Amino acid sequence: MGKVAVGAAVVCSAAVCAAAALVVRHRMRCSGRWVRAMAILREFEENCGTHIGTVIRKSPRQEENGLFYALDLGGTNFRVIRVLLGGRDGGVVKQEFEEVSIPPHLMTGSSDALFDYIATALANFVATEGEGLHPSPGKQRELGFTFSFPVRQTSISSGNLIKWTKGFSIDDTVGEDVVGELTKAMERVGLDMRVSALVNDTIGTLAGGRYYNPDVIAAVILGTGTNAAYVERAQAIPKWHGLLPKSGEMVINMEWGNFRSSHLPLTEYDQDLDVESLNPGEQIFEKIISGMYLGEIVRRVLLKMAEEAAFFGDTVPPKLKIPFILRTPHMSAMHHDESSDLRVVGSKLKDILEISHTSLKMRKAIVELCDIVATRGARLSAAGIVGIIKKLGRDAVKDGEKQKSVIAMDGGLYEHYSKFSSCMESTLKELLGEEVSDNIVIKLSNDGSGIGAALLAASHSQYLEGEES
Repeated sequence: MGKVAVGAAVVCSAAVCAAAALVVRHRMRCSGRWVRAMAILREFEENCGTHIGTVIRKSPRQEENGLFYALDLGGTNFRVIRVLLGGRDGGVVKQEFEEVSIPPHLMTGSSDALFDYIATALANFVATEGEGLHPSPGKQRELGFTFSFPVRQTSISSGNLIKWTKGFSIDDTVGEDVVGELTKAMERVGLDMRVSALVNDTIGTLAGGRYYNPDVIAAVILGTGTNAAYVERAQAIPKWHGLLPKSGEMVINMEWGNFRSSHLPLTEYDQDLDVESLNPGEQIFEKIISGMYLGEIVRRVLLKMAEEAAFFGDTVPPKLKIPFILRTPHMSAMHHDESSDLRVVGSKLKDILEISHTSLKMRKAIVELCDIVATRGARLSAAGIVGIIKKLGRDAVKDGEKQKSVIAMDGGLYEHYSKFSSCMESTLKELLGEEVSDNIVIKLSNDGSGIGAALLAASHSQYLEGEES
């Protein structure tokens, strides 16, 4: 019996040792995976380090009056807007709007299908005009068309599409006059309306901002896409060879989303995203700072952590392989999670990526990843604004003079992603210094692009000359 007991004890000890060895190996393997996952995250953070047109000649003057419409097309949604202007000192008397989502298949379908859908929504909105919101008898309704894609503008009310961005890819629109495409669609649905002004969202925001505040010097869009525009002295524009406007100023549309430079902190994830995009080699700045892409960058880093470091276990979550499944609003919600157990992060991972079991340690790493991506985008956005301020010579206080410089800001990324906007504003202070930054004001311009388009339609109305004479 003694030998049997000893033998049993040996077998039990061996089993315990084997089990302990398995646990140790598992912990070592998990530890190794974690080290690899964190190495991927640290490398991405290091590579993200941010060490720091179009001309509109006639702006609204607060003298326009009457009913005007605006159509704001710049992303996966568009807005139709109705504005009643009260003339001198009356300002905007009333405004109404409606937002419409664009079905994904129309973003890659035909030009007629997209513009027919838009014209139908516009006609339905016009049909809801209330009392006192009708054009004067005998007058045609007029529209300001905010079209936030690159165009070669041929007049205030015409422009040929250069290329689609932001996930749109409709070949038969490229090279065509987008105002002509919209006008034909309005005719097909029986809507009698004239497009008086074609602008992009940035120009519209700038026009709307200056209508209310003469200190507005520039407008920046930080939403699905991004762009900037500013007011320049006409004599400082070497490419302009036409007649100079009476005001001596012109509005410059920068199209800064297409900016690229060897100094931009691009990573392998950005390069892969660009190669696989609908417009490879284009809109590089937009692809690292705008709402269309931030969530996708986070997904791509998480995918590499899952594939090379088994961050989510031995199996890579299938949903994590789907491009653009993790959107920037999801990223923002995780980044802003302040609960002790980061339950919002856990919920988003489960609901969107079907990843059920995550430790607090993993959730903290994901929040850190969101912070890295958002910080890079915010700091680069700030650097772009500083570039405008420097170009206009407003980056220094001269002889104690305090000159206010207001930046009209529009876009859901800036408005709703508070950690992004806070980082951008603190970076402005860092780059400009306390004294100069005290004179820089970022003013959120809700729906500024739509209101601005309606105002520009009013200032370029076909009936304006008759009223003024």
